[in-house]
Amino acid sequence: MREDRHASAPTPGVAPGDLAPSDLPPMVRDSRLVAPTLAPSGRLAVAAPDEYRALYQRSLEDVGAYWAGVAGELEWASGWPPSPAMTGDLASGFSFFDGARGNVSVNCVDRHARVTPNKVAVHWIGEDGAERSWTYAELADQTARFAQALLDLGVRTGDVVAIYLPNLLETFAVVHGCLRIGAIYNIIFSGFSASALADRIIDTEAKVVVTADETLRRGRAIALKATLDQVLDRLTSVEHVVVVRRSANPAVAMSTPRDRYYDELIDATPRGADPVALGANDPGFIIYTSGTSAKPKGLVHSGLGFLTGAYHNVQYALDLGPDDVYWCTADCGWLTFPIFELIGATACGATMLATEGALDFPGPQRLYSILANYRVTKVFTAPTVLRMLARHGATLPHQFDLSALALLALVGEPLDATTWSWVRENIGDGRLEINNTYGQSETGSAWTSSVVGVTSAKPGSCGVALPGHAYEIVDHAGAAVATGETGYLTITQPFPTLFRDIWHDPQRYRTQYFTRFGPRYDSADAAIEDADGHVWVVGRVDDVINVAAHRLSTMEMESALLTMPGVAEAAVIGVADEVKGQVPEAFVTLTATAGDVSEDELSQRLVDAIGTFARPRRVHVLSTMPRTRSGKIVRRLLRDLVVDGVARGDTSGLEDPEVLAQLERELGA
Repeated sequence: MREDRHASAPTPGVAPGDLAPSDLPPMVRDSRLVAPTLAPSGRLAVAAPDEYRALYQRSLEDVGAYWAGVAGELEWASGWPPSPAMTGDLASGFSFFDGARGNVSVNCVDRHARVTPNKVAVHWIGEDGAERSWTYAELADQTARFAQALLDLGVRTGDVVAIYLPNLLETFAVVHGCLRIGAIYNIIFSGFSASALADRIIDTEAKVVVTADETLRRGRAIALKATLDQVLDRLTSVEHVVVVRRSANPAVAMSTPRDRYYDELIDATPRGADPVALGANDPGFIIYTSGTSAKPKGLVHSGLGFLTGAYHNVQYALDLGPDDVYWCTADCGWLTFPIFELIGATACGATMLATEGALDFPGPQRLYSILANYRVTKVFTAPTVLRMLARHGATLPHQFDLSALALLALVGEPLDATTWSWVRENIGDGRLEINNTYGQSETGSAWTSSVVGVTSAKPGSCGVALPGHAYEIVDHAGAAVATGETGYLTITQPFPTLFRDIWHDPQRYRTQYFTRFGPRYDSADAAIEDADGHVWVVGRVDDVINVAAHRLSTMEMESALLTMPGVAEAAVIGVADEVKGQVPEAFVTLTATAGDVSEDELSQRLVDAIGTFARPRRVHVLSTMPRTRSGKIVRRLLRDLVVDGVARGDTSGLEDPEVLAQLERELGA
C-alpha cells in the first residue's frame, strides 16, 4: 500500500550503472484496477478496501502484537500469550513469541482430526490415473506412527531428515511426522540429479533419507531410489533409508537393515508418538536455493513461525473455507507447496489435491479434467502453467465444466496482462478472480497479494502488501524513491516466515541479505509502486538491462511481446554490446494456432511498445522453453546458450533436462 514515505520522496540521484528513474512503463501505466468478483466471505478481518488499509497501517505500528494476534488463533502448549511478542530487529537478529511452545503437526493435523475426522484431507492423483485419498483421521494416524518410527530409528529433536519424495499422500505424513518430534526436515526436489541430491544431504548431515521407489513423469518411470543409491556411499551421515512404494517395482534394490519400506515400517509401529512441545523459533526445515556457480544456500525457517505466516498467507491470498476443494499444482520440492499446501492449507483444514507428474501430460486436457472431475474451487499455480494453457487455445477449456472454479492464485513470476485477460475470458467466463502474488524462498510467504474478495487486482501487478509486512523501494543509497520510480525492493521489519539463517553459514546470511541497505532485507529484486499502492516486481536487479543509458525491465519487454497475436511465452535477457553496453535478446514460443510470425514483426512490437532503444539483437522463435518443475523459465540457461554455446551451472532442477539439447539445435549453439 502507498504510504507518505513514498509520496514526499524527491527524485533520487543515481550512481552510474545503477537503477535509474524512468517514465512509468506502459505495462504499469495502462493497467487498470479490476474489482474482486468474489464477495467478502466474513472469514477475514477486513471486508472492504478502507478496512484493509486501516489494518495494514495498524499492523506496522507494532508488528509483534499483530503477529501475536494471528498466532493466537492457533493452538499452543505453553507460554501463551508471550510478552514481548517480538524481540530484536533485522540488523541484529529477531525472534517471535519467545517462551511460547507448541507443535506444527498438532495445528495442521490433530486439531482438524478431532473436529472433522472423516473429512478428506488430501486427494492424490497419479499421472497414470491412479487415485488415493486420506481423511484427517487417517493423516493423523499416519503422521503419529511415522513420527514414532523415526524415534525408533534413533532420530531426535534437531536431527535432519532428508525427504527426496514426489507429491504423494505419504509426503504429508513424513513432513508432519518430522515436525511432530522436532526433527528438521529438508525436502529435496525429486527431479534433482544424484550429485545435487548428495550435495544437500552432505551439507545437512541428514540421519535418515525418505524417498520413493519410483515416480512417473511424462509417462516414464523415474527411479528415485536408484538415484539415491548412486551416491549413498558418499553419505556417511545416513543411517537409514525409508522407501515409499509408488510403483512397487520388485527390481528396486533394498539393502537390509539400512533400507526399510514405509508401509512395513508403519505396520510395525502400532502406536503413534506424542507431539513434542517446541520453541516458537526452533528450526523447522531447511530448503535450498538452486545454485548457478555459487554453492546452493540452505535457508533455515523456523517451524512455528513459518506455520503462523503460512496460515496467515493462505487466509488472505486464498480465503480457504470449509467447502473449498483446493489444488496447489506445485511440486513439494519447491517452497510454494509447503506454504500453500503442506503447512498453510492444512492449518486451515482444507480438502486438498496433490498430483503426480506433468500437468500437460498426456496433454493439457489433464489439468482441465482434474478441475472438472473434482469440482475444484481454488487453485494455486504458476503463470507459466496458464501460458501453457493459452498456447493450446480457447476451444479446450470449453469442453469441461469449470463452473466450480472461483479463484486462481499465482506466484513464481509476474502474470502478463495478455494471459490474465485470456484466462479470465476463457477459463472463468469473466467471473474468475485472479490473484497474482509475490514472494521468495527467503521470505517464506507470498507477502504481496490481493486480499481475496476485498482489494482490486491489476493485471500484471503483484498486488498490495499484506498486513504485517513492511517494505520500502529505495535507490542505490537507500533513500526511498518516488511513486512510479524503479528501485530496489527491501523489507524493513521482521515477520515470522522470514528465514532465520543459512545452514552452517551465518556470515553469508548477514553479508548477502542485510548489508547493502543496512538494517533492511535486500530482496535483489527491482520494483515499482504505483499510485494505487500496487507493487510491480519488474525483474531481478541483474535483469534490468542497461541499453545506452536506458534502463529496461525484462518483465516490461516480455509483456510487450506477449501482446503479439500467436505468442504464447516470452523471455528476454541482456547481452553485451560494444556500442550500447547491453542489448536485449528475446525468445518466444507460439500458440498451437499461430500463423506466420516473423522476427521482424516481433522486434517491431518491442519498438512500438517501448521505443527504438528496446529493439532486440535477435528474437528467437523456439519450440519450448527451459523451465523448472515449478514453471519458471530459466533465463540464465538461454543466456548461456546464446553467449557461450553451452548451458552452464545447475541444470538439475529443470522440468525436462532433455530440452537443452533441442534448444542447442534450435539456437545453433
